[in-house]
Amino acid sequence: METTVQIRMDSDVKEKVEALYANMGTTFAEAVRIFAAQSLLVQGMPLTMRAHPRKGTAFGMLSQYANPELRKKEAELLSLSSEETDGDTD
Repeated sequence: METTVQIRMDSDVKEKVEALYANMGTTFAEAVRIFAAQSLLVQGMPLTMRAHPRKGTAFGMLSQYANPELRKKEAELLSLSSEETDGDTD
């Protein structure tokens, strides 16, 4: 079974990332599929994230693309998700 995933992002970022992946011989959609597969393999995000941005880190560089309007909602959802999994003993 296949599904379609839709996301909203800055159109300039989308154009740049599509060009980047085209230069790498792949597509943005394939990069998303790779990211998802790698996430399952490592059972988490396949990249390093830091709570405190430092100059030159991915978090610091990527924070300019964050949507401040979604941060509170995302934090609430993450908190709910954490509460649901805290009781797991697997």
